[in-house]
Amino acid sequence: MYRLRISEIFFSLQGETRTVGLPTVFVRLTGCPLRCQYCDTAYAFHGGSMQEIDAILAEVKKYNAHYVTVTGGEPLAQKACLILLSRLCDEGYEVSLETSGAMSIAEVDTRVVKVVDIKTPGSGEVDKNRWENLPHLLPHDQIKFVICDEKDYSFAKEIMAQYHLTQHCQVLFSPSYKQMNPGELADWILRDQLPVRLQIQLHKYLWGDVAGK
Repeated sequence: MYRLRISEIFFSLQGETRTVGLPTVFVRLTGCPLRCQYCDTAYAFHGGSMQEIDAILAEVKKYNAHYVTVTGGEPLAQKACLILLSRLCDEGYEVSLETSGAMSIAEVDTRVVKVVDIKTPGSGEVDKNRWENLPHLLPHDQIKFVICDEKDYSFAKEIMAQYHLTQHCQVLFSPSYKQMNPGELADWILRDQLPVRLQIQLHKYLWGDVAGK
């Protein structure tokens, strides 16, 4: 049986991406090879418990939810994550994967909505971006830039233009919580008429820095 190390499984409102505000079951896997300076899930770097995929699915089924998000840590650091994603799709859920962009997405089930970070200089992990992931993006996928400052914003604009990202999928600009003023980022996007979606972390505004929300 396939097993994964799980940090937590919980039910909440989706705080980001295209399904923001919708009730969602979150499956948070343990472990991550990155150490982004703004990380808000460092508690998931270690610990957790080994669970069989059937047990994970049984826990997810306890909630009357249509949406499931597999996140971390970095979920793709555990190879059996690919099996979990496909099994969730087989069960009829709309499944999204939140990944750092530092792991290959080539084998992710095409039914999954991949939310792939492109790390900015402000993250401290810009050298971990895997540009070879970009050809694997599908129209329902999403690219996310976490913006810490104006340097990050300029970097994101350059990468968007260089790789024609908006021709492949939706692009999200997310202000780093308590580091980047959301209103200022909104002003820059409007000034430059960028075809991107501004997103704030809804859960942070509802519950603050509470884990498991």
